[in-house]
Amino acid sequence: MNSLILHGKKLCQFQKWRRLSFAVQKASSFFNSFSSVATSANRDGRKGKNFTVSYLVDSLGLTREVAKLISMRVSFEEKGNADSVLSLFRSHGFTNSQISSIVTDYPTLLVLDAEKTLAPKLQFLQSRGASTSEFTEIVSTVPEILAKKVAKTMNRYYGFIKEIIEADKSSNYEKLCQSSPEGSRQRNKIRNVLVLRELGVPQRVLFSLLISDAQPVCGKQNFDESLKKVVEMGFDPTSSKFVHALKIVYRFSDKTIEEKVNVCKGLGFSEGDVWEMFKKCPNFLNHSEKKIVRNIETLKKCGLLEDEVLSLMKKFPQCVGASEKKILNSIETFKGLGFSRDEFVILAKRFPQCLILSAETVTKKTEFVVKKMNWPLKSVITTPAMLGYSMEKRIVPRCNVIRALMSKGLLESELPLMSSVLVCTNEEFLYKYVRNHDDKELVHELMAIFTGDRVS
Repeated sequence: MNSLILHGKKLCQFQKWRRLSFAVQKASSFFNSFSSVATSANRDGRKGKNFTVSYLVDSLGLTREVAKLISMRVSFEEKGNADSVLSLFRSHGFTNSQISSIVTDYPTLLVLDAEKTLAPKLQFLQSRGASTSEFTEIVSTVPEILAKKVAKTMNRYYGFIKEIIEADKSSNYEKLCQSSPEGSRQRNKIRNVLVLRELGVPQRVLFSLLISDAQPVCGKQNFDESLKKVVEMGFDPTSSKFVHALKIVYRFSDKTIEEKVNVCKGLGFSEGDVWEMFKKCPNFLNHSEKKIVRNIETLKKCGLLEDEVLSLMKKFPQCVGASEKKILNSIETFKGLGFSRDEFVILAKRFPQCLILSAETVTKKTEFVVKKMNWPLKSVITTPAMLGYSMEKRIVPRCNVIRALMSKGLLESELPLMSSVLVCTNEEFLYKYVRNHDDKELVHELMAIFTGDRVS
């Protein structure tokens, strides 16, 4: 563990405590190795996700971007059960805003049996004596409480959350800590959560920890030691990575972490590489040697050289967590869009995130810029970051402005480079394509197109 701290010192300056808020031959038949059964399964999965996205947008008013993220966690093809769940929440006094928050944080609720599973839990919690507003506030703040199966457990966590919310309103945290016996698990948990809050850890993360049995928030001495190490490594307390890193450091002994570092060094990474990857993706150290080796071999099958694989993993360690099937399906998606294997290799090297994007996301964005904007396919290769941009917030509005300008003959060239349109900041884009016109009516029209996401 000493190497963890020492490298943390090299990576960043220590922050004052009180101010802190990762040789298989290339197979020529690789692209044809997917069965029709797998293709059918993928098609069915997309159908369910598409229905889920539409349902969430229509029923709760969620943005398509949020709805897509939820559909990656839970999907369904009929609205009957989901309708019953939403009706149940409404009948207990939850507002649409609270229900949207609940579904966003804990989407699995949509596929649970409303009457047999959820209703009894809601009735039990409501019987605790809180007012409707207090009850709905507590459940919507930490909907995971409905995942607890034992009434006694639900009761205890409900009490914890209520006390925290009340302490928030009165700022009386000292009384909150004294409400549990000295040295008890409950008192340690409350104390540790409050320490994390003082460092700036977001409230929703804190509440999730409060109702969990995660070891970092139940101990005392080990918690303090682990927290100090994570702080000294320079993790930002306001990011989710901070808590993920805390869990990893708390979970593994110094010896185990050193062994994991040595395994990675044996695969070709330097010790510095390991800690850089850990800072980008704390969960990296959770993966076994078998998992890392499997993904290295899978990427080599795709046409990447060993050095290129290591470089890709250092750049985007999250790809270590991707399954072999996910990576292979990603290649199949790009092949179906017209990319060659060599072009996919270039894409992966330049934008490793493409390995974990859904087929729907890659297809929708690529077809839009190629078919609707008439940019050549190679533009995606030269500007692969566009695959990570939001369709609703960046790609569509900007492209609509460009199309409007083209229809009016106001662009010097027929179609600007994709990079000049999508890579710059909003302010740079507006200055270059919208606000630089002398015609105020034209500027107003272009701004309306940009902000309204309307097709020009």
